[in-house]
Amino acid sequence: MEWISQYGLFLAKIVTFVVVVAAAALLVVSVTQRKSGRRGELTLVDLGEQYRNMQEDMQFARLQPAEQKLWHKEQKKKDKAEAKKAKLAVKNGEKETLKPCLYVLSFKGSIDAHEVESLREEVSAILAVAKPGDEVLLKLESPGGMVHGYGLAASQLDRLRKAGIRLTASVDKVAASGGYMMACVADYIVAAPFAVIGSIGVVAQLPNFHRLLKKNDIDVELHTAGEFKRTLTLFGENTDQGREKFREELNETHQLFKDFVREQRPSLDIDQVATGEHWFGIQAKEKGLIDDIGTSDDLVIAQMKDRDVIGVTYAQRKKLIDRLTGSVAEGADRLLLRWWQRGQKPLV
Repeated sequence: MEWISQYGLFLAKIVTFVVVVAAAALLVVSVTQRKSGRRGELTLVDLGEQYRNMQEDMQFARLQPAEQKLWHKEQKKKDKAEAKKAKLAVKNGEKETLKPCLYVLSFKGSIDAHEVESLREEVSAILAVAKPGDEVLLKLESPGGMVHGYGLAASQLDRLRKAGIRLTASVDKVAASGGYMMACVADYIVAAPFAVIGSIGVVAQLPNFHRLLKKNDIDVELHTAGEFKRTLTLFGENTDQGREKFREELNETHQLFKDFVREQRPSLDIDQVATGEHWFGIQAKEKGLIDDIGTSDDLVIAQMKDRDVIGVTYAQRKKLIDRLTGSVAEGADRLLLRWWQRGQKPLV
């Protein structure tokens, strides 16, 4: 069995070496970014050009070898003519008439909605250059989370509407609770047939270890100033008065949520849909929670003929510790999302 222990020791050394090298590389990158003084980086992608290139590649793949050779020859001729035309236009002082633009944002929300920090930068970037006729498409995916985080995300989207920029929200998978709080700000909501929509409700839960601690003769002291500074606790003995106050606060938050949705979608029967339930896209359309059935891909492709379609992404510069722990947090969020989905709707 000695060879097993030696092999295990060898593997441990390899893993240690890889971790040290990775940490050193992340440290170098982190220091370099810190010296640059930038908090993050804005990336713009011409989605229309990407789609046209893909379309050409698919068409090219179906040609015979002789046809492919002819296609290359004609394409070179076409590119040369277009370059010559553009150069002549610049020389004559002619300005190209720009199409209206569709800016595409993606928001995949976590429990604490920390993605709002990137969203606010993306919205600010669009507002800095948007012209009349420009629109924004938000590809939204979130089961909700902390009230204040998703409240801020909804407020960021409201900046677009106040600036007169039409906003469309597209939900391919899920926009529930805080996710729907964001979606309802949009002028138009489109969801896939089996996307999960709704859950206009508020939930909170916490364990209480008081009886376990008491059984083991462990005391916990909690001192507050203010009658309701702390309503429920993890380790102290909770009172009926504290529970009642906690439920009262939940109901107040729920009422604020309902009022917000009612303000954004006045035609919606809020009392019918604000029960905490959620529905598939087809059902949500019948109830007025969304406006149409479709996918984000269809929406983007449909706009390419008449608009420039630009993907806008702002990536926050992460601290070293965030880089090392980020994947763990994302994994936990994905696990919570899977549990939520399995617990609320049947598997298909």
